Amino acid sequence: YKLYCRELSVRTNFVDADSAILDGAPTFLTLADDKPREHIVRLKLPEGFKAAISGLESPADNEFHASSYDELVDSPILAGRNLEIGEFTIENVKHRLAHLGDSSQWDLQEALSDVEVLARAEIRFWQVLPYDHYDFLNVILGGGGGLEHLDSTLMLARPLGSRKSEDYKRWLGLVSHEFFHTWNVKRLRPKNLGPFDYENENHTKSLWVAEGITSYYDDLLMRRAGLLSETEYLKRLSGQIKSLQTTEGRNVQSLSSASYNAWIKFYRRDENSSNTAISYYTKGAVVAFLLDVEIRKASSGAKSLDHLMRALYEKYAGEVGYTPEQFRALASEIAGTDLSEFFALAIDSTTELDYSGAEDYFGLKLTRPGQDEPTKDDKDDDAEEEEKEDPGWLGLSVANSVITKLTRNTPGYEAGLNVGDEIIALDGYRSRDLSKRLESYEPGQKVIITISRSGKLRELEATLGKKPGEAWKLEVRPARSGAQSGRANNWLSEYKDL
Repeated sequence: YKLYCRELSVRTNFVDADSAILDGAPTFLTLADDKPREHIVRLKLPEGFKAAISGLESPADNEFHASSYDELVDSPILAGRNLEIGEFTIENVKHRLAHLGDSSQWDLQEALSDVEVLARAEIRFWQVLPYDHYDFLNVILGGGGGLEHLDSTLMLARPLGSRKSEDYKRWLGLVSHEFFHTWNVKRLRPKNLGPFDYENENHTKSLWVAEGITSYYDDLLMRRAGLLSETEYLKRLSGQIKSLQTTEGRNVQSLSSASYNAWIKFYRRDENSSNTAISYYTKGAVVAFLLDVEIRKASSGAKSLDHLMRALYEKYAGEVGYTPEQFRALASEIAGTDLSEFFALAIDSTTELDYSGAEDYFGLKLTRPGQDEPTKDDKDDDAEEEEKEDPGWLGLSVANSVITKLTRNTPGYEAGLNVGDEIIALDGYRSRDLSKRLESYEPGQKVIITISRSGKLRELEATLGKKPGEAWKLEVRPARSGAQSGRANNWLSEYKDL
């Protein structure tokens, strides 16, 4: 059979004159009888292509063996003209980093060194090395994102994605995330996700554990490995908190519901998704942070989320899997106190999360909307530039005068505007640049908006608001106590108990 391979993503196939990325799931057929059997893949490469690489066993060049169909579809294959491979060894286990594509702006040896530092930190975290080889497959053809596999990960990167320090560290964060999945997902997984069922969707309320906790640890382990400063780490954690707190869907969908409905919601997003749904990655990471604090507080610093994840792995890794009830019970056991109320509020409800306990425990300050924002008295009296007043705000996004996104509980939403409306005029004046026109208005003023909806002109009245300030920034308190500083150092440093 023939495949058309022209979609560049970590879930699909892409082949051109210089590169080939083959994912198992959209590529290989097998007999649907559930009987275990070996599968062998032999590649006939074009002239000039270098030997292929995959997490599969390779007894000969361009030949790969899988012990089962599960292993086959869980092992992507790369090949191409521009294929660079470096390696390092940890505990006598070979790890390889492959760059496929335009790697002219990437330093393979620098990346290899940083990936090794990160890999060692994560192996120390888990205290177990569960594979006999591992491959980091980095496709430098554009795009982004990654997908974990049993003994490898497939990642996409931009050709210029390593030139700026911030972009390069973001890529390292992706490496950290996908490698953490080697334990949390590939071997330790929610019970509903195994054994694999290729014929039906697998629903689970624990994707926040699989992805959210991983999203918490990806940056935290970079900090512990010395690849991020404390300020850089807090900036990243602030970004996750801000993303959650500025998504109106947090008041509509619970974290357990977001996990369960991933098949029908998360990967089928539309213009209203941010009003009705949340990301189990983002809220899961924030809840993981708060759960970490709860365990530390309850155990007087003797235990943490680290201990919970290692205990979960020891008890449920492999074909066993864990249920939501088992995860919560083990968390309470590790903490030495009943955490049912915490889980009921943070996981099963849409109640706003409480950050005050984490702030006090680590000596942090979280700036909230309308709180601690700079005032005129705080600003430089000698500043010559005249202070600009905040313009009026509707709370929507437009492209070519057409509304593409409308946030719940904003002036535009309350006025009755819809996604797809074309904004024609404000107060009778033609408006080709909405943001520029709104600079003539102040928050609190009323405006008549002329729109075209399904070809018919309408007029709606809106009361302009003030755009939310730069809030949800997490930083160290100026007057942090010695005890708070010590607890923060234990949190952000490498493993005092190892």
